[in-house]
Amino acid sequence: MKKILALVSFLLLVAACTNQPSTNMGNSNANTSTMKMAAPSEADMIVKEKAAWDTLKKKDYAAFGDMLASDYIEVTDQGVMDKAGIVADVKDFIPTDVTFSDWKMLPVDNDAVILTYNVTVKATYKGKDVPPGPYRAAAAWVSRDGKWLAFYYQQTPVKPMPPPPPPSSSSPSPSKTEKGAATPLAKPAEAGPDPIADEKIVWDAFKSRNYDAFAALLDPAFVELESTGVYDKAGAVKGVEGFDATKFELSEWKSAKLDSDAALVTYLVKPMDPKLDQERHTTIWANRNGKWVALLHVGTPVAKPAAK
Repeated sequence: MKKILALVSFLLLVAACTNQPSTNMGNSNANTSTMKMAAPSEADMIVKEKAAWDTLKKKDYAAFGDMLASDYIEVTDQGVMDKAGIVADVKDFIPTDVTFSDWKMLPVDNDAVILTYNVTVKATYKGKDVPPGPYRAAAAWVSRDGKWLAFYYQQTPVKPMPPPPPPSSSSPSPSKTEKGAATPLAKPAEAGPDPIADEKIVWDAFKSRNYDAFAALLDPAFVELESTGVYDKAGAVKGVEGFDATKFELSEWKSAKLDSDAALVTYLVKPMDPKLDQERHTTIWANRNGKWVALLHVGTPVAKPAAK
C-alpha cells in the first residue's frame, strides 16, 4: 500500500475556483494571471484548506480537480505526481476524521503563498488504514486570473530526533590549512530565476562547508520542515554544520514556476551509505528586491519497498 499517497494529495487543496491556465509541470510559464489581487489573509487560506477536505469527504472529485492548478506538483514518499495522477488517486482515499494544528502562512508575493501546518488523519486507502501521523505539511497556492489554486503539497512524518553523530576524526574542514589558519573561501555564485541551479549552489556551499554562503541564500523568514523538526534560518544553518554533502548523490530534478518571481525545485537525495534513507527534497525560491533567496525547504523520506 502506498503509505500516505492519497492523504498527501488531499491536504493541499485550496480555492473553490474552477478555471486554470494550460501549462505543464516541467515547462511552465506560470505567471499567466492578468488580474492582480491582494495577498490573502492566513485565516482565508485556512478556510480554503479545510473546505477542500469536505470536498473529498463528499467524493466530489470533479470539484477537487477544479481546485488544482494545471501545473500542480505533489511530492510524496513514492515520487512526484502531477494533477492528473492525484485526481485519479484520491478516488481510493476515504477520510473520516482530520485534525489540524500549528497553522502558519508565509507570503511569497501577492500571487503566491505558502502554508505550513501539522495534521493527523483517520482514513483508508484502497480499503486499508492510512498511518494517522502526525505529519508536518507544506502547501503552496497561486493566484491565476484572479482565482486561488493549489500548486504544491508535500508532507513528512514526525519522527524522533536521532542521536547526534560521533565526533569526526577525519581531515579538517576545507576552510583550514594544515597549520590551522583559515583560508579564504571562494565567493559562491549568486542565485537566480533557475531553481535547479540555485539548489546546486546550496549544495556546493555544503561541500565547501561555507555556512556563511549558505545563510546568505536564505530569506530571514526561511522555514525548513523535516521529519525530525521544524527549523528557522538560524536552526537550518546550524543543522548543516558538520554535514558531509560529498556522501550524497542528487538526481531526478524537476522545477516549475509559481509566478515570475517564485519557482520550485524538487529532487531525490540518495546517500552512498545504503543503510540510510533516500529522501525527496523540495525548495521554493523567490525574488526579494532583486535577490533570489530560499523561502521553504521540505524533506520527505522515501517509502521503503513493501515486503512481499
